[in-house]
Amino acid sequence: MSTAVSHASPDSTSVDPAEEWDAWRAGRHRALTSPTGNLALIETRWAPAGEEPDAEEAREGLPDTVTVTTLRRTDLVSGEPEHGLRFWDAESPAIRHFDRVDVFPYDPAWVMEASYTPVPGARSVAFEHIRDNGGSRDLVVPGDITLTVDGRSYTLSAFDDDGTLLLVFGDPTNGDGTYGAGRFLFVRRTDDENRVVLDFNQAFVPPCGFSDQYNCPMPPRQNRFHLPVEAGEKLPVFRDGFDAQH
Repeated sequence: MSTAVSHASPDSTSVDPAEEWDAWRAGRHRALTSPTGNLALIETRWAPAGEEPDAEEAREGLPDTVTVTTLRRTDLVSGEPEHGLRFWDAESPAIRHFDRVDVFPYDPAWVMEASYTPVPGARSVAFEHIRDNGGSRDLVVPGDITLTVDGRSYTLSAFDDDGTLLLVFGDPTNGDGTYGAGRFLFVRRTDDENRVVLDFNQAFVPPCGFSDQYNCPMPPRQNRFHLPVEAGEKLPVFRDGFDAQH
Protein backbone atom coordinates (compact mmCIF):
# COMPACT_ATOMS: atom_id res chain seq x y z
CA MET A 1 0.00 0.00 0.00
CA SER A 2 1.34 3.44 -0.92
CA THR A 3 0.63 5.68 2.05
CA ALA A 4 2.96 8.61 1.35
CA VAL A 5 4.18 8.99 4.93
CA SER A 6 7.65 9.20 6.40
CA HIS A 7 7.89 7.80 9.94
CA ALA A 8 11.43 8.18 11.19
CA SER A 9 12.02 8.00 14.95
CA PRO A 10 14.54 10.64 16.01
CA ASP A 11 15.97 10.78 19.53
CA SER A 12 13.21 12.40 21.58
CA THR A 13 15.77 13.78 24.05
CA SER A 14 17.33 16.05 21.42
CA VAL A 15 14.38 16.96 19.19
CA ASP A 16 11.54 19.26 20.17
CA PRO A 17 8.30 17.31 19.58
CA ALA A 18 6.54 20.26 17.94
CA GLU A 19 9.50 20.79 15.59
CA GLU A 20 9.52 17.07 14.80
CA TRP A 21 5.81 17.35 13.96
CA ASP A 22 6.45 20.32 11.65
CA ALA A 23 9.13 18.28 9.87
CA TRP A 24 6.71 15.35 9.58
CA ARG A 25 4.10 17.62 7.98
CA ALA A 26 6.64 18.98 5.49
CA GLY A 27 7.73 15.45 4.60
CA ARG A 28 4.13 14.41 4.24
CA HIS A 29 3.50 17.23 1.75
CA ARG A 30 6.53 16.24 -0.31
CA ALA A 31 5.49 12.60 -0.37
CA LEU A 32 1.88 13.33 -1.33
CA THR A 33 2.94 15.48 -4.28
CA SER A 34 5.75 13.20 -5.49
CA PRO A 35 5.55 11.52 -8.94
CA THR A 36 4.19 8.34 -7.32
CA GLY A 37 2.52 9.94 -4.28
CA ASN A 38 -1.13 9.52 -3.38
CA LEU A 39 -2.17 12.54 -5.45
CA ALA A 40 -0.48 11.18 -8.57
CA LEU A 41 -2.54 7.98 -8.88
CA ILE A 42 -4.88 8.42 -11.85
CA GLU A 43 -5.86 4.84 -12.71
CA THR A 44 -5.87 1.33 -11.26
CA ARG A 45 -6.44 -1.25 -14.00
CA TRP A 46 -7.05 -4.93 -13.21
CA ALA A 47 -6.20 -7.62 -15.77
CA PRO A 48 -8.60 -10.45 -16.69
CA ALA A 49 -8.36 -13.53 -14.46
CA GLY A 50 -5.16 -15.47 -14.99
CA GLU A 51 -3.35 -12.72 -16.87
CA GLU A 52 -0.34 -10.68 -15.75
CA PRO A 53 -0.05 -7.30 -17.48
CA ASP A 54 3.24 -5.88 -18.75
CA ALA A 55 4.02 -2.49 -17.18
CA GLU A 56 6.62 -1.58 -19.82
CA GLU A 57 4.19 -2.33 -22.62
CA ALA A 58 1.44 -0.31 -20.91
CA ARG A 59 3.86 2.60 -20.53
CA GLU A 60 4.53 2.89 -24.26
CA GLY A 61 3.17 6.05 -25.88
CA LEU A 62 2.26 7.76 -22.60
CA PRO A 63 3.59 11.19 -21.55
CA ASP A 64 6.95 11.34 -19.79
CA THR A 65 5.18 12.40 -16.59
CA VAL A 66 3.46 9.00 -16.28
CA THR A 67 4.85 6.05 -14.30
CA VAL A 68 3.34 2.55 -14.49
CA THR A 69 3.72 0.01 -11.66
CA THR A 70 2.29 -3.44 -10.97
CA LEU A 71 0.20 -4.64 -8.03
CA ARG A 72 -1.44 -7.83 -6.86
CA ARG A 73 -4.37 -8.77 -4.66
CA THR A 74 -6.57 -11.81 -3.92
CA ASP A 75 -9.94 -12.15 -5.61
CA LEU A 76 -12.65 -12.09 -2.92
CA VAL A 77 -14.74 -14.78 -4.64
CA SER A 78 -12.24 -17.23 -6.11
CA GLY A 79 -9.33 -16.66 -3.74
CA GLU A 80 -7.03 -16.58 -6.76
CA PRO A 81 -4.41 -13.86 -7.26
CA GLU A 82 -5.37 -10.86 -9.39
CA HIS A 83 -2.77 -8.74 -11.16
CA GLY A 84 -3.09 -5.11 -12.11
CA LEU A 85 -1.39 -1.90 -13.09
CA ARG A 86 -1.30 1.52 -11.51
CA PHE A 87 -0.80 4.67 -13.55
CA TRP A 88 0.78 7.67 -11.81
CA ASP A 89 1.01 11.13 -13.33
CA ALA A 90 3.41 13.72 -11.88
CA GLU A 91 1.13 16.39 -13.38
CA SER A 92 -2.21 14.87 -12.37
CA PRO A 93 -5.19 17.20 -11.83
CA ALA A 94 -5.08 16.39 -8.10
CA ILE A 95 -1.46 17.52 -7.80
CA ARG A 96 -2.10 20.68 -9.81
CA HIS A 97 -5.07 21.66 -7.62
CA PHE A 98 -3.70 20.51 -4.26
CA ASP A 99 -3.14 23.21 -1.63
CA ARG A 100 -2.59 21.52 1.74
CA VAL A 101 -3.93 19.10 4.34
CA ASP A 102 -5.68 20.84 7.22
CA VAL A 103 -4.57 19.66 10.68
CA PHE A 104 -5.45 20.01 14.33
CA PRO A 105 -2.92 21.99 16.41
CA TYR A 106 -0.14 19.88 17.89
CA ASP A 107 -1.20 18.48 21.27
CA PRO A 108 1.29 16.50 23.42
CA ALA A 109 -1.65 14.91 25.28
CA TRP A 110 -2.31 12.80 22.18
CA VAL A 111 1.12 11.12 22.38
CA MET A 112 0.31 7.90 24.25
CA GLU A 113 2.23 4.87 25.37
CA ALA A 114 0.45 1.53 25.09
CA SER A 115 1.18 -2.09 25.89
CA TYR A 116 1.89 -4.45 23.02
CA THR A 117 1.37 -8.21 23.21
CA PRO A 118 2.79 -10.13 20.24
CA VAL A 119 0.62 -12.98 18.97
CA PRO A 120 2.73 -16.10 18.29
CA GLY A 121 2.46 -16.75 14.57
CA ALA A 122 0.31 -13.61 14.27
CA ARG A 123 -3.36 -13.77 13.31
CA SER A 124 -5.50 -12.69 10.39
CA VAL A 125 -8.24 -10.13 10.97
CA ALA A 126 -10.96 -9.31 8.44
CA PHE A 127 -10.89 -5.67 7.34
CA GLU A 128 -13.62 -4.23 5.15
CA HIS A 129 -12.29 -2.20 2.23
CA ILE A 130 -13.89 0.92 0.85
CA ARG A 131 -14.29 -0.36 -2.74
CA ASP A 132 -15.30 -3.96 -1.96
CA ASN A 133 -19.04 -3.33 -1.45
CA GLY A 134 -19.08 -4.74 2.07
CA GLY A 135 -16.58 -7.52 1.41
CA SER A 136 -13.57 -8.03 3.66
CA ARG A 137 -9.92 -8.97 3.20
CA ASP A 138 -7.81 -10.73 5.81
CA LEU A 139 -4.77 -8.75 6.98
CA VAL A 140 -2.04 -10.04 9.30
CA VAL A 141 -2.20 -8.54 12.81
CA PRO A 142 1.01 -9.52 14.65
CA GLY A 143 -0.11 -8.45 18.13
CA ASP A 144 -2.58 -6.62 20.37
CA ILE A 145 -2.20 -2.96 21.37
CA THR A 146 -3.88 -2.14 24.68
CA LEU A 147 -4.37 1.37 26.04
CA THR A 148 -6.81 3.45 28.06
CA VAL A 149 -8.27 6.63 26.57
CA ASP A 150 -10.57 8.87 28.62
CA GLY A 151 -11.13 6.08 31.14
CA ARG A 152 -12.06 3.45 28.57
CA SER A 153 -9.85 0.48 27.73
CA TYR A 154 -9.23 -0.48 24.11
CA THR A 155 -7.55 -3.47 22.49
CA LEU A 156 -6.57 -2.30 19.02
CA SER A 157 -5.65 -4.28 15.91
CA ALA A 158 -2.81 -2.80 13.84
CA PHE A 159 -1.78 -4.75 10.76
CA ASP A 160 1.69 -5.30 9.37
CA ASP A 161 2.45 -2.82 6.56
CA ASP A 162 5.87 -3.80 5.19
CA GLY A 163 7.32 -4.30 8.67
CA THR A 164 5.58 -1.37 10.36
CA LEU A 165 2.42 -1.52 12.46
CA LEU A 166 -0.35 0.48 10.76
CA LEU A 167 -3.43 1.36 12.80
CA VAL A 168 -6.68 2.09 10.94
CA PHE A 169 -8.96 3.87 13.39
CA GLY A 170 -12.23 5.75 13.54
CA ASP A 171 -13.64 8.37 15.90
CA PRO A 172 -16.60 10.79 16.09
CA THR A 173 -14.78 13.45 14.03
CA ASN A 174 -15.00 11.25 10.89
CA GLY A 175 -17.28 12.85 8.34
CA ASP A 176 -17.53 16.02 10.43
CA GLY A 177 -14.07 17.53 10.23
CA THR A 178 -11.89 14.53 9.35
CA TYR A 179 -11.96 11.96 6.55
CA GLY A 180 -15.24 10.06 6.69
CA ALA A 181 -13.87 6.52 6.40
CA GLY A 182 -11.37 6.93 9.27
CA ARG A 183 -7.67 7.71 9.49
CA PHE A 184 -4.35 5.87 9.57
CA LEU A 185 -1.51 5.98 12.11
CA PHE A 186 1.90 4.30 12.11
CA VAL A 187 2.63 2.78 15.52
CA ARG A 188 6.12 3.48 16.86
CA ARG A 189 7.91 0.58 18.52
CA THR A 190 10.21 1.18 21.51
CA ASP A 191 13.25 -0.59 22.96
CA ASP A 192 10.78 -2.55 25.10
CA GLU A 193 9.07 -5.08 22.80
CA ASN A 194 5.99 -4.88 25.02
CA ARG A 195 5.57 -1.10 24.72
CA VAL A 196 4.63 1.06 21.73
CA VAL A 197 3.88 4.76 21.19
CA LEU A 198 0.82 6.12 19.40
CA ASP A 199 1.35 9.76 18.40
CA PHE A 200 -2.07 10.77 17.11
CA ASN A 201 -0.62 14.11 16.02
CA GLN A 202 0.70 12.06 13.09
CA ALA A 203 -2.66 10.49 12.25
CA PHE A 204 -3.17 10.94 8.53
CA VAL A 205 -5.78 10.88 5.80
CA PRO A 206 -5.62 7.49 4.03
CA PRO A 207 -4.68 7.24 0.35
CA CYS A 208 -8.32 7.02 -0.73
CA GLY A 209 -8.78 10.59 0.52
CA PHE A 210 -6.50 11.77 -2.29
CA SER A 211 -7.48 9.48 -5.18
CA ASP A 212 -10.57 7.38 -5.80
CA GLN A 213 -8.30 4.74 -7.37
CA TYR A 214 -7.26 3.34 -3.97
CA ASN A 215 -9.06 0.61 -2.04
CA CYS A 216 -8.42 1.48 1.60
CA PRO A 217 -9.16 -0.73 4.63
CA MET A 218 -11.77 0.64 7.02
CA PRO A 219 -11.60 0.67 10.85
CA PRO A 220 -12.84 -2.55 12.46
CA ARG A 221 -15.18 -2.24 15.43
CA GLN A 222 -12.39 -2.58 18.04
CA ASN A 223 -10.49 0.36 16.49
CA ARG A 224 -13.29 2.91 16.88
CA PHE A 225 -12.83 5.44 19.70
CA HIS A 226 -15.81 6.80 21.62
CA LEU A 227 -14.39 10.33 21.95
CA PRO A 228 -13.20 12.75 19.26
CA VAL A 229 -9.51 12.33 18.41
CA GLU A 230 -8.73 16.00 17.81
CA ALA A 231 -5.18 15.48 16.60
CA GLY A 232 -3.48 14.86 13.30
CA GLU A 233 -4.73 15.51 9.79
CA LYS A 234 -8.29 16.58 9.05
CA LEU A 235 -8.96 16.80 5.30
CA PRO A 236 -7.08 17.67 2.10
CA VAL A 237 -7.79 21.11 0.65
CA PHE A 238 -7.89 21.68 -3.11
CA ARG A 239 -8.10 24.90 -5.11
CA ASP A 240 -10.77 25.89 -7.63
CA GLY A 241 -13.39 23.49 -6.31
CA PHE A 242 -11.47 20.37 -7.32
CA ASP A 243 -12.74 17.12 -5.75
CA ALA A 244 -10.34 14.18 -5.45
CA GLN A 245 -13.35 11.87 -4.93
CA HIS A 246 -14.71 12.45 -8.45
